[in-house]
Amino acid sequence: MAIEYKFIELSIVTDETIEEAVNALVRQGWHWDGIRFVTTESSRRPQMAFVSFVREAPERGKAKDKEKKKDKDGEGQAGKEIAEPRPGPRLVTD
Repeated sequence: MAIEYKFIELSIVTDETIEEAVNALVRQGWHWDGIRFVTTESSRRPQMAFVSFVREAPERGKAKDKEKKKDKDGEGQAGKEIAEPRPGPRLVTD
């Protein structure tokens, strides 16, 4: 099965914000993978953090088979493929 990745950006880096973000995504079925801190030379305190998560990606073929079955049964939207919207990557600029 394929692996799906998720990255979140924390612009306020405290133990509370990290804990809140990790707990929220773990409840959604994601597994914590790692954290990267962004610092500057003038300060050792992180300016932002990127937290990464992984999970097994759902099989796409099975979802399409279910939609085809609905169409044959007279349910759903015949002839139209339904896809969930996926958010694109965000560009972070200073």
